[in-house]
Amino acid sequence: MNEDSAGAGPTTPGSQWYDAEAGPLVRPYAMTGGRTKPGPSNVRFDLIALVVVDDDPPGPAEESLLGPEHRSLLALCRAETQSVAELSADADLPVGVVRVLLGDLLESGFVRVSRPVPPAQLPDERILREVIDGLRAL
Repeated sequence: MNEDSAGAGPTTPGSQWYDAEAGPLVRPYAMTGGRTKPGPSNVRFDLIALVVVDDDPPGPAEESLLGPEHRSLLALCRAETQSVAELSADADLPVGVVRVLLGDLLESGFVRVSRPVPPAQLPDERILREVIDGLRAL
């Protein structure tokens, strides 16, 4: 194995080092097994969808079979309910990767996802303004 002149790491084909501390680059497709969609059920995770650990998740034996990225997302969800965007930022993973990994966790029964309220079901802005005006009048 060859060492480069700076001694930062190997120079074998396919093994790139960014600096001595970074280590080799792991491509997103390696974390997701080449998948780009979150499971066969075509679940769509909105950025603001909330993810929480299921009340009755599978046991530690099943969790030990998960990859490190799956376990990292589970740990973040155990700390508090988080949105898909927050999980992506906290885990330092691309959103697309987080969606695929969350699809795995959802299908395995580790997490539950509450989707955002559709805009058609949100209260009308006019009604909200009337409520605010009424409260101010008190």
